[in-house]
Amino acid sequence: MSIPVSNLTPTLQVSKLCFGTMTFGEQNSLSESFNLLDKAFDSGINFFDSAEMYPVPQRAESYGRSEEYFGRWIRERKVARQRVVFATKVSGPSGQMTWIRGGPTSLDSRNIKEAIDNRLVHFTTKSDTALVSQEYPLLRAQTDYIDLYQVHWPDRFVYGPFKYLRHYVPMFGETDYDPANQYNHVSFEEQLDALGRAVDAGKIRFIGVSNETPYGVMKFLQAAEKNPAYPRIISVQNSYNLLCRNFDSGLAECCHLERVKLLAYSPLAMGLLSGKYMLPDGGAADARLNLFRGRYSEGESRYNLLNPTIREVIKAYISIAERYDIHPVSLAIAFVLGHPLVSSAIFGATKLWQLEQVVSACEVKLNAEIIADIDEVHSRFPNPCS
Repeated sequence: MSIPVSNLTPTLQVSKLCFGTMTFGEQNSLSESFNLLDKAFDSGINFFDSAEMYPVPQRAESYGRSEEYFGRWIRERKVARQRVVFATKVSGPSGQMTWIRGGPTSLDSRNIKEAIDNRLVHFTTKSDTALVSQEYPLLRAQTDYIDLYQVHWPDRFVYGPFKYLRHYVPMFGETDYDPANQYNHVSFEEQLDALGRAVDAGKIRFIGVSNETPYGVMKFLQAAEKNPAYPRIISVQNSYNLLCRNFDSGLAECCHLERVKLLAYSPLAMGLLSGKYMLPDGGAADARLNLFRGRYSEGESRYNLLNPTIREVIKAYISIAERYDIHPVSLAIAFVLGHPLVSSAIFGATKLWQLEQVVSACEVKLNAEIIADIDEVHSRFPNPCS
């Protein structure tokens, strides 16, 4: 079967499935990662997403491995660079990940430049020993550019007590804006200027944002409109799935009218929509939410399996899949791919059979009756994992 494609821009065509690499270097070894990448690429996936903080759960010892593994796969498999689209993300303020540029208190131009140069080192260097040095100079090699560089989360953060970060923008499962925490953040213009310099230098081709709000998207667009020297964001990478449809409330109108594409991450709601955690044994021991219980706060708080409402909604969607003789994975993936503003769905897989399940979902089209049943559940339980 062939995986459908879409145009992120008139000159950047991507597969409608994007393979996320955040398990590489933690749940998946180098050889396992290579096998997964081989299978994805051979299946027709040309779009791959990573981030400088990956793999997760994030640790100083594994910092950068996901990008490193992908870069090594390209070199060792001798994949022509123009045949793949590589997206990655720069980390924003982080009081806890001190191994990332000291745990930056802001995402200013210095941090953006340093992050890009260090990512390209991880992505291009042929020596494992070079990877450990954050001061290693930028190497110009065959894979010396990033196709899509994204701001992983907004700079609009502020330090709170005990050196933990508070934020006044709703993200990572939160929904309420908190004006009490507002403060003077790094300007959108400063960030775009730094990103624009990297574009001009040929280090990145396009830019995007992630975990962003309608306000943030529009401010980036307005700044680029006022200054033609600034690059324009082409995409927003936000969570979108049957359990989290917040994108449709405000961002959808912005993205539609401003021609910004949605890269939908967590289309399976971190595996919940596969039904594996609803099994009598609670799912395999190496399933992410079991394996990292207590170590993955963002995932566990948003996709809380102890929440009876979430469990009831999952059962309702599994029931719909059974009624129409569709695998739950296919129902969830087909729903996301059917959204007119979704350019690609970013999914993860730690095993080959999981990847094959997602690829097979491209064959499924949801008819009006199925969509009506889905919307009926959504009307009763709107966005339980927002």
